[in-house]
Amino acid sequence: MSDPVFYLTMAAASLAGLAMLTTAMLAGWRGWLQLQQLQLDHHTPAQNLAMPGAPSAGARIEIADLKERIRKLEAIAAGVDL
Repeated sequence: MSDPVFYLTMAAASLAGLAMLTTAMLAGWRGWLQLQQLQLDHHTPAQNLAMPGAPSAGARIEIADLKERIRKLEAIAAGVDL
């Protein structure tokens, strides 16, 4: 088992296997990124493309709710009873 040809063959086979695995993983990664890009492009609402500066009513309500929560948390942090 101390044959140098055996070790060189095993090293070359291991390197070739690692190269194939790396290539397959890179192709899968690129495919996954492309899929995510397509999903992001597909889920873009049409009304936001027409008027990018005008938020929807639901977004305004959510922002107002978040501001109210922040106000309450700041009051709690300051020690003020509501």
